[in-house]
Amino acid sequence: MGELFRSEEMTLAQLFLQSEAAYCCVSELGEIGMVQFRDLNPDVNVFQRKFVNEVRRCEEMDRKLRFVEKEVKKANIPIMDTGENPEVPFPRDMIDLEATFEKLENELKEINTNQEALKKNFLELTELKHILHRTQQFFNEMEDPSLLEESSILLDPNEPNRVAPLRLGFVAGVIGRERIPTFERMLWRVCRGNVFLRQAEIEDPLEDPTSGDQVHKSVFIIFFQGDQLKNRVKKICEGFRATLYPCPETPQERKEMLAGVNARIDDLQMVLNQTEDHRQRVLQAAAKTLRVWFIKVRKMKAIYHTLNLCNIDVTQKCLIAEVWCPVNDMDSIQFALRRGTEKSGSTVPSILNRMQTNQTPPTYNKTNKFTSGFQNIVESYGIGSYREINPAPYTIITFPFLFAVMFGDLGHGTLMTCAALYLVLRESRLMAQKNDNEIFNMVFAGRYIILLMGIFSMYTGIIYNDCFSKSLNIFGSGWSVRPMFKEGNWTVDTLEGNRALQLDPAVEGVFGGPYPIGIDPIWSISINKLTFLNSFKMKMSVILGVTHMLFGVSLSLFNHLYFNKPLNIYFGFIPEIVFMSSLFGYLVILIFYKWVSYDARTSRGAPSLLIAFINMFLFSYNDPSTKPLYRGQMGLQIFLVLIALACVPCMLIVKTLVLRRQYLWQKHLGTQNFGGIRVGNGPTEDEADIIQHDQLAQQSEEEPEACEEEEFNFADVAVHQAIHTIEYCLGCISNTASYLRLWALSLAHAQLSEVLWSMVMRIGLSSRNFGGFILLAIVFYFFAVLTVAILLIMEGLSAFLHALRLHWVEFQNKFYAGQGFKFLPFTFESILDGRFEE
Repeated sequence: MGELFRSEEMTLAQLFLQSEAAYCCVSELGEIGMVQFRDLNPDVNVFQRKFVNEVRRCEEMDRKLRFVEKEVKKANIPIMDTGENPEVPFPRDMIDLEATFEKLENELKEINTNQEALKKNFLELTELKHILHRTQQFFNEMEDPSLLEESSILLDPNEPNRVAPLRLGFVAGVIGRERIPTFERMLWRVCRGNVFLRQAEIEDPLEDPTSGDQVHKSVFIIFFQGDQLKNRVKKICEGFRATLYPCPETPQERKEMLAGVNARIDDLQMVLNQTEDHRQRVLQAAAKTLRVWFIKVRKMKAIYHTLNLCNIDVTQKCLIAEVWCPVNDMDSIQFALRRGTEKSGSTVPSILNRMQTNQTPPTYNKTNKFTSGFQNIVESYGIGSYREINPAPYTIITFPFLFAVMFGDLGHGTLMTCAALYLVLRESRLMAQKNDNEIFNMVFAGRYIILLMGIFSMYTGIIYNDCFSKSLNIFGSGWSVRPMFKEGNWTVDTLEGNRALQLDPAVEGVFGGPYPIGIDPIWSISINKLTFLNSFKMKMSVILGVTHMLFGVSLSLFNHLYFNKPLNIYFGFIPEIVFMSSLFGYLVILIFYKWVSYDARTSRGAPSLLIAFINMFLFSYNDPSTKPLYRGQMGLQIFLVLIALACVPCMLIVKTLVLRRQYLWQKHLGTQNFGGIRVGNGPTEDEADIIQHDQLAQQSEEEPEACEEEEFNFADVAVHQAIHTIEYCLGCISNTASYLRLWALSLAHAQLSEVLWSMVMRIGLSSRNFGGFILLAIVFYFFAVLTVAILLIMEGLSAFLHALRLHWVEFQNKFYAGQGFKFLPFTFESILDGRFEE
């Protein structure tokens, strides 16, 4: 049970693994995930380690699997995930896996190459078909087709101005649709308007065989005269990446070519369909086992990476590893090593030997799906030092409660609880879906935190009697106007003629008693509602804040007791707890005393707690307008202030002097050897070593600067202690004021809810006819959207961040150093989760 409130006890162990059994033993250790391997070859290059060739082979297999995965995703084939945890293949099985992946990769590459060539041929035939079809249309549209064909135009030989026959040539091709305007403009400028261009769009998009994208193209035909213009036109077409195709001169030849092209397209389409079916079958078969292959390969790669961290003895028959592991899990680790040895067939057992070390172990806090979110909140501030108090168990209660104090609303808390319950009840199905949305994954990871925040918000909403800014009158208000009528002070005209009336609680019967639970609903229609709630929530914030901080200081005592630091108890914990209790603990007592001592008749003359607290520090008790709260107040307050002031030099000076005294006693009264003879009345050599070790350990905890040097630096220790004392004393004031954010955020949330109701929902409730029902439905839609967007998401995130700050700064800094490093065990769990990390 102690590990729940403190990190696990860790030990450094040495592993002796036989070469033939090392692979299987590391595999079993990766399955249980309880050891963290240390790198025993930090100065050896990664390319010079023993198992670098095996790592490269695994990386090559991983590359081939990624290629197959890319092809499977491109074909929109789902990768089957049965949740299977395949065993790690033996090293001898690596050759079979490599052969399988090599064959699959070559087959896919060959299919892709052939398919790309077929698609390219299909594209060319399709473009040629469109050219032949469109070209025939161009010629048919002309009034005199004989002028546009590539033929001779003979003039009448009897005419006197007889010239040589005129021959018009043409080229036809296909170009990207977006290039047509620029292409036409270039032809006009380069050829000086001596060409004639006709173009028509191809309606259906064509598939690019290289990229697989759908592209839109147009057919064009260019008429020109002479070889010079012909060369220019071809160069322009080449520059604009237009594809030219041969086009026969006569309609009969074009018709015959079109028939042949259509026949070839039909044959090619059949071959393409067969190729695609074969490719689909190959990819579907690969998709069934792709995840299992990934896990096997990456498990093997992780094992060889781990083996590269080990040392190899001179005989090359044994691998030596050093691991950090929890002491409570030593039996499980021994059992895993035994399983690995049996699986490998080795007859020599693996040895696990605990080592003695002065190195600081890693911090390991065991978590489950419920506590992991709260542990992450704590570790976001800093990984806890080894074996110090873990704040996570206390955060499970205090974090959602402080959030709920700021977010208290029964309606909003119910909505938050329902949303969290959906995530909790369907967590198995949602985890199986493996959503890649980062925001959703973050919310899903904190589903239990959100659930507790919603439940606590419902509780504080009942205490505040606030549900969507409205109060619930379940038990009937404790206030009544009937006694005012009996006294004769009020009449019916009084009620009808005044918008606001003040009830005097001193009149007998007006205040019938407290509301059974929470705040009386009468306050929701009261003018001085804010005045009452501000006073109530401000004092509540101070009470909760001081209690929370005193609890944090109290937890530091358990750290000092566990690490056996009596100096920190006498000159650290005791002055700190006395300082805070005598000032701010006394303020909390005054708040409760005032609540109990004054009633409706005497409350008007009650003195102000703020003025009394200020006068306590100023020793000002001569003001006749300030009445004491109780008899003997002046003497008690002077005594408490003097006690608090006396704690400051105790933390600031006395602790430093005691540390210096211990150092001098160790130095001058310790063991001194002259020629091998011990002199002096100090401790023996063993005792001196123990004293020096304890002194350095204590200084490493409290004065990190002092333990770096062998000599005791009084100035550095004094400065460090002064900083700690000033930070604590001023922090008691600033941290108490910081808890007033509980009051401020609660007030802001309540006012936003009230504004949203009065500005939105009141519009829908203003009309009582059938049209008003339609208006109410529309208004309620906007009210629901604004409630979720502003009050649940934005206000909830704001309250979450403020509660986070209160725990990190105001609570954890009282006892939590957070200067450790996390225990990162070698585990296959990340691979099974689909993250595929080594």
